[in-house]
Amino acid sequence: MVVRILNSAVLVLAVGCAALLPVRLLAQGEGSGIIRTLPGAGGLAGITQPIDLDVYIKGPNGAPIEGPAVVTLTRLNGQFYRQGTARSGYLRLNELPQAEYNVLVVASGFGRVTKRVDAQAQSTTLMKVTIQLQPAPEGEDAITDAEIASLAPKAQKAISKAMEALRSNKLAEARSHLETAHRVAPTSAEINYLFGVYSLQLSDRVQAKSYWTKALELYPKHYRALLSLSQALLDENKAGEALPYLDRAVRAAPSSWRAHAIYADAYLHQGFPDEAVKQAERALELGRGQAAAVQRFLAAALAKRGEKGKAVSVLQAYVQEHPADAAAKKQLESLQLPEAQNAQGAADAASAEMVQPGTLAEVTALPLLSSWLPPDIDEKVPPVEPGAVCTLDEVAKKAGQRIEEFVGNVDRFVATESLKHETINKWGLASSPETRKFDYMVSIQKVKTGFFNVEEFRTVGSAFGEFPDGLETNGLPALVLIFHPNNAGSFEMTCEGLARWNGRIAWQVHFRQRADKPNTMRSYRMGFEDPSHPVALKGRAWIDAESYQIVRLETDLVAPVPEIRLVADRTAIEYGPVHFRTRNVEMWLPSTAEVYFDWKGRRFHRRHSFSNYLLFAVDEKQRISAPKSVEETPPENFL
Repeated sequence: MVVRILNSAVLVLAVGCAALLPVRLLAQGEGSGIIRTLPGAGGLAGITQPIDLDVYIKGPNGAPIEGPAVVTLTRLNGQFYRQGTARSGYLRLNELPQAEYNVLVVASGFGRVTKRVDAQAQSTTLMKVTIQLQPAPEGEDAITDAEIASLAPKAQKAISKAMEALRSNKLAEARSHLETAHRVAPTSAEINYLFGVYSLQLSDRVQAKSYWTKALELYPKHYRALLSLSQALLDENKAGEALPYLDRAVRAAPSSWRAHAIYADAYLHQGFPDEAVKQAERALELGRGQAAAVQRFLAAALAKRGEKGKAVSVLQAYVQEHPADAAAKKQLESLQLPEAQNAQGAADAASAEMVQPGTLAEVTALPLLSSWLPPDIDEKVPPVEPGAVCTLDEVAKKAGQRIEEFVGNVDRFVATESLKHETINKWGLASSPETRKFDYMVSIQKVKTGFFNVEEFRTVGSAFGEFPDGLETNGLPALVLIFHPNNAGSFEMTCEGLARWNGRIAWQVHFRQRADKPNTMRSYRMGFEDPSHPVALKGRAWIDAESYQIVRLETDLVAPVPEIRLVADRTAIEYGPVHFRTRNVEMWLPSTAEVYFDWKGRRFHRRHSFSNYLLFAVDEKQRISAPKSVEETPPENFL
């Protein structure tokens, strides 16, 4: 994968398999290039008679959703146009000018979905669009999106600005924007929650708790208010008062590692080591690297119930991976004292001294939601079906076989790529989108066992394709090579269970670059002569339970890279089946991809969609069908 800066220093992002061959960059002159806007990308030109738009909203099972859904219609330049509430999965929007629109649907318990609708040059006065929702990921307060989306545009903008100001600790600016939002929407639970965050940053805990209590009066399942109030009470040594709020938080978001971690802290200081162990182990299972410090509480709880040897083992592993944690080293030394090993009373006293109330606050502190960047991959675990047993070795092996078949069946392929690009300003607000359309070619060549050369080319007519904002993103087709047998061993993988995705049953697999294995998948370098910076990846894949094809892939950075000021690089790719008729070969290729990037203060969000695939096999070429998902829903409707 290559990210190329056209008008300044060059940032090269390489993606490979097993051992990476040099990445080939397309020659191009200096400067940001000419921006080409596709016809019909903005405005309401060519208006004829108005039309009515019927919006049908369905759940994962294909049936109309039961609860209300907020439907927002915007023009392609992001300008708000109209809003309504769908009931029983249906809403009619009357007398719309014929134009292109984005339809945003937000419903409690579901992830938000945006679909582009082309209502230009219609031969009838009635147009229908169907939008299918997927369950909201666990660990997120799903109502927040629904509430914010239902607010007036002025309030939405003020909330976005307040969030970014709070993230930057610009408290005066944050208060100004929160007051603006509160004047427009005084009964908003989210605004009251943010006022609580603002008060906490001012060290006014009493006022913070008051705002969070008000947020819960307005919406009793506000997950982040429940967690914040629980932690505040725990910091005041009021574990008994915190427990009811924690119980509500776990029920609101059962896959939240933070709720289970705070629960462990509360139970430990209430004198219930068995419950503390149970909650700590669940937090570690869900939070992985983010929850590593919970091992200290697990060790204290184990020591408190007499399992000192196991406690020492847990702490030794933690200290080995976190040698800079002086408090953990002291805790380990205390556990290893002879008197702690021989006297239960001493062990109890030591465990109480080792982890004081509130110690976990820094670890479990909720990050302020970004108004533009999705949560970290490890912030939550998407829901899975209960009781399904997953055999990781079998899933990884069969998925690897599909990747080997993919590499063996294709020399190169071409497609039409549609791109929507948004620059994100300091307030987390998107600019008016720019659009591009490219002739896109990917070449995958197996040089020798375990060695692949993946190259990408984009053209517009006979010229090289130019990306907006001087940043070029490549490498989307190569990311599945994570599951190639030559690469899979470099990742720690966990099968989280059986999930539903776009009507399919799929195994949900989490992966993370192993520290003891070479990182051959991704690296960055500043300029062609500068040293390379390996970047470790983590992510999640959904692997079809029948075909073992990857149907969705999400990747994220294991950690930011301060040396090159790389803060975020997140990708989510949807795949669809492409059938090669003559050879009766079906390959799964990208149908859409979302990319979020933050480097040196430059932030953007991109949406790629692919159609009109043409496969060049090793011995023949033939036009083939686009992915089924693309055929059923044209690429522009994914935007």
